[in-house]
Amino acid sequence: MKRAVSVSIGSSKRDKAVKVTLLGQEISIERMGTNGDMEAAALKYKELDGTVDAFGVGGADLGALVDGNFYPFHSVQPMVRYIEKTPVVDGGGLKNTLENKVPAFLDKKLKDYIDEQGRKVFVALGVDRWGLSTSFVDAGYEVVFGDLMFALGLPIAVKSLQGLRTLAKIMIPIVTRFPFEWIYPTGEKQDERVPKYEKYYEWATVIAGDCHYVKKHMPDNMEGKIIVTNTTTEADVALFKELGVKYLVTTTPVLDGRSFGTNMMEAALVALSGKGRPLSWDEYSELLDQLGFEPQIQELN
Repeated sequence: MKRAVSVSIGSSKRDKAVKVTLLGQEISIERMGTNGDMEAAALKYKELDGTVDAFGVGGADLGALVDGNFYPFHSVQPMVRYIEKTPVVDGGGLKNTLENKVPAFLDKKLKDYIDEQGRKVFVALGVDRWGLSTSFVDAGYEVVFGDLMFALGLPIAVKSLQGLRTLAKIMIPIVTRFPFEWIYPTGEKQDERVPKYEKYYEWATVIAGDCHYVKKHMPDNMEGKIIVTNTTTEADVALFKELGVKYLVTTTPVLDGRSFGTNMMEAALVALSGKGRPLSWDEYSELLDQLGFEPQIQELN
């Protein structure tokens, strides 16, 4: 049996392990949280290195891939310093292959509803989801990118892809040198929700991005909204339903009541391939087509 493990600096409350069969192979998929402790994560990688088929980096990114350029997060790199044998991925491959299919999927399933409500999307952090961001723009959506709001706490909306490109060129080389916890909720902070930037949530028909960012400032009234995200637990789904979200679209498959992060699913694909290395985008796309993976939709209200 193949084994893929995501070591996350997120809360251990979100831990989950399932066994799935993909293309006739049984794969163990495990998520292990270290509650914000990067050194504990580094030691867990060290302990498991060479004993599992693939690692995922959870609750953090090794870097940001923006418009074809990779910018490493310097504070995250030491977390994987002990890994010598097992291939490690952070979800970037799936973010730029699986996630860019979302707008076409929405048109297939919800076109009439979206056209009635307006083709408007609020992407919590566009730089983190470059493939998703560009695909929404290409599909004719009005966009608001919340990068300055969610990463830096500045109430400034970015309203075009060109604006996002410009922001990335200026800010990414600086932000990637910040301690990661400054720009992304880790540990118990992942469970905090402080409503903020409500006018953008209210304006949008679709709210898209990392689940922790989407929830971080989500208002109490989300009636009729469509959320596009991943890494949802049963508690997340219950919260979305309670607040009135109409549709939840997850970009990764729901397995045993849970959609895992892109890093976890990417690690599963690396394990499945048996190549002992991260895959190219073409290889991910080929595997995804063989598996028939596509976003999944749940009607909540």
